[in-house]
Amino acid sequence: MGQDSASNQHSGIGVLDKAVAVLQTVADEPCGLAELCSRTGLPRATAHRLAAGLEAHRLLRRTPDGRWRPGSALAELAGAATDPLLDAASTVLPKLRDATGESVQLYRRDGKQRVCVATAEPPSGLRDTVPVGARLPMSAGSGAKVLAAWTDPQTQRSLLADAVYGERTLLEVRRRGWAQSVAEREPGVASVSAPVRDSTGAVVAAVSISGPTDRIGRKPGVRWATDLLAAAEDLTQHL
Repeated sequence: MGQDSASNQHSGIGVLDKAVAVLQTVADEPCGLAELCSRTGLPRATAHRLAAGLEAHRLLRRTPDGRWRPGSALAELAGAATDPLLDAASTVLPKLRDATGESVQLYRRDGKQRVCVATAEPPSGLRDTVPVGARLPMSAGSGAKVLAAWTDPQTQRSLLADAVYGERTLLEVRRRGWAQSVAEREPGVASVSAPVRDSTGAVVAAVSISGPTDRIGRKPGVRWATDLLAAAEDLTQHL
């Protein structure tokens, strides 16, 4: 391997050491195939085969400009050890559920999908159940709007191409600090969502309240935005 390889440790299993070198190189700085070859010293075919394989397992993901970045599975694996956001969610989400009586979810974006990483469900009654690990499209729903509203311009354009909402909607979401939807993701379901930020101010997740439209109403933001924004701020403070 080249001198720029991210690790000098070797297990004696050649393909594993090379795959780890690819992961560590991309973790240091996202890169395309030419950069990956240059920085790892791997042949082009080998680097591409390993990166594509890691992408298939969601350990890497590819951006629209063709560069590889760390994938969502890395966060999930790391989260099994420690994840401050999930630790905070275990306390904050049940409080929000109890205050509203509705289903509460926490979403992270993974490419053109959003992944439910935590939930708190009411013990009984009609509810909008989204299981942990569920992957929903970024094309509809209040959680999708929040996560799309604070992405970089290139990613946002890519998401808007398939979305039921438009650029004006995302401008409004950024202005007021929350998003709502009625029967966008699923008939009969309404929701309201707000951004969760890390210590740098970057939006890293969306916290949502959802439930049957007949109960939650066609303007869920008017009803629940204050409680939701307080919960989002609580989650942010933990980060």
